[in-house]
Amino acid sequence: MAVNILALGGDGIGPEVLEAGLAVAEAVASRSGIALNITEDLLHGAAWEAHGTFCTDETLTKAKAADAILVGAVGGPQWDDIRVGGGPEMQDGLMRLRFELQSFAGLRPARFWVPLADRTPFRPGVAEGADIMVLREMCGGVMFDQPRGQSERGGLRYGYDTAGYDEGELRRIMQAGFELARQRKGQMVSADKANVMESYKLWRQVAEEVSADYPDVELTHFYADNCAYQLARNPRAFDLVVGCNLIGDFLSDLAAIVSGGLGMLPSACLCGVPAEGQTCNGIYEPVHGSAPDIAGQGVANPFGMILSVAMMYRYSLGRPDLERQIEQAVERVLASGTGTADIGGSASTSDVTGAVLRELTA
Repeated sequence: MAVNILALGGDGIGPEVLEAGLAVAEAVASRSGIALNITEDLLHGAAWEAHGTFCTDETLTKAKAADAILVGAVGGPQWDDIRVGGGPEMQDGLMRLRFELQSFAGLRPARFWVPLADRTPFRPGVAEGADIMVLREMCGGVMFDQPRGQSERGGLRYGYDTAGYDEGELRRIMQAGFELARQRKGQMVSADKANVMESYKLWRQVAEEVSADYPDVELTHFYADNCAYQLARNPRAFDLVVGCNLIGDFLSDLAAIVSGGLGMLPSACLCGVPAEGQTCNGIYEPVHGSAPDIAGQGVANPFGMILSVAMMYRYSLGRPDLERQIEQAVERVLASGTGTADIGGSASTSDVTGAVLRELTA
């Protein structure tokens, strides 16, 4: 079995954690009869410095031909205010990849790790066993819609964005949510602001319409603010939460508190949720940012990237058994007390990576 992987280190600590992820990916592949054909390229700030664009057309062509894309992290203050021609997706290399590939289904899991219990703000017994999946819509909503910009109104500067979805965009994210719920506990919470915003009224209407095709899945509606409150109060009560691009962004970061920190969170951006035994192309990346303040110091947490590689094996290679092997190796490393400073340890990025590799071959 041969698999084509596009590896994009990005910015800040991105190349460091990507190196860790690739080492784990190759170790697992070599033991499983899988040949990984890995091509490396630049994205966002690194691409801007080299090519004057955040994502080249050549990189996009490689991405469309790949079975999976691994991304370290992107962004940095030196590129935040650069504006180029084109829509919102052209202002960010990763957003362009998501938009052009239409990888609209953002899977962001957060699970409780027993060795990191003291890194959470919860009293004992509140978060134990929590296993939350936030499904974030990635290609529409306020992040992409038009019009947007800045102007002057009444003599004052005025900034505006449009939060909108069409019925097709909503139907596909809801279908992805219900399919994912079927693979989990058959429960889905939909987070919206249908009490005050028209786009969310449509969001809720379409969710109800699609639910008719999934009688085996229990659908519950929450206003987003209450959802955040209940999620922080009782995380074990939640299994799958689906939200728009903005709400999903907030809730997935909030869910990180059950895991002990953002450095532990992986993600997958898929073109849909494949049924059991099927595969799809995807973009895999840790949820954390590029953390330029610690770049080059060798102290970045690689667990989020390593767990993203695990998700790649499940969704793009159809090997959930290998996903479990990587997750179990991570759990044993955490149990040994090995971790980076952000989760209370003193190990380096390479120390953690080496420990995971040893567990995989033990």
